[in-house]
Amino acid sequence: MQQRLPSLLDPPIGFAHRGARAHAEENTLESFALAIRLGATGLESDVWLTADNVAVLDHDGVVRRWGRKQPISQLKSHSLPSHIPSLASMLSNCVGDFHLSLDIKDPLALTATLATVREVRPHLEENLWLCHPNWELVAGWRALTHAKLVDSTRLSRIKEGPERRAATLHESGIDAINMHHTDWNGGLVTLFHRFKKYTLGWDMQQEHVISDGLRMGLDGIFSDHTDRMMDAFSRHV
Repeated sequence: MQQRLPSLLDPPIGFAHRGARAHAEENTLESFALAIRLGATGLESDVWLTADNVAVLDHDGVVRRWGRKQPISQLKSHSLPSHIPSLASMLSNCVGDFHLSLDIKDPLALTATLATVREVRPHLEENLWLCHPNWELVAGWRALTHAKLVDSTRLSRIKEGPERRAATLHESGIDAINMHHTDWNGGLVTLFHRFKKYTLGWDMQQEHVISDGLRMGLDGIFSDHTDRMMDAFSRHV
């Protein structure tokens, strides 16, 4: 068996993508709580801002009604479907210590997101991972929080090359890079680790993919299948 390369985090984080998505309706209180019960050490979701400035968790950011789509940003929180939770309700409902990765789909939601975390679960901020595909935007958040800042990208979008990107993230105060699992290999993980950047891999569904990611030293794994993910962690970490 291939030797496992070192990660910066020991152990790495097992992020349940949109909660335990393979086992329950995604982005619901039930799904997040189930992921924790199945052993996930991290939760993942997307955050949007309602018209009354409430941070809520949903993937697409739209509500479908009567054959029409309405952006969450145009609706008040009390008018949203019951399955869409607020960030505050999720933080209150999920027990124990865990990491939380949030894609800030609407940059206007950042202020409400940080305020909610600080009010409901202030100690979580150091385990909060804030993600966005525009690293320059993310760099501007550095003065606002000590949460982990994440460049969410694809290898094909890094036109300047991985080493230059790693150096830029280091210079900009960004803590991590998140790419699809097919973009990663052991050499790239080692490269970003050399610049002290955490490496995260998403869409890791099959057991062999999760195991390969752990062996190459990834610091965080995102999977819909919380049970498979944690089984792989028990074998390799």
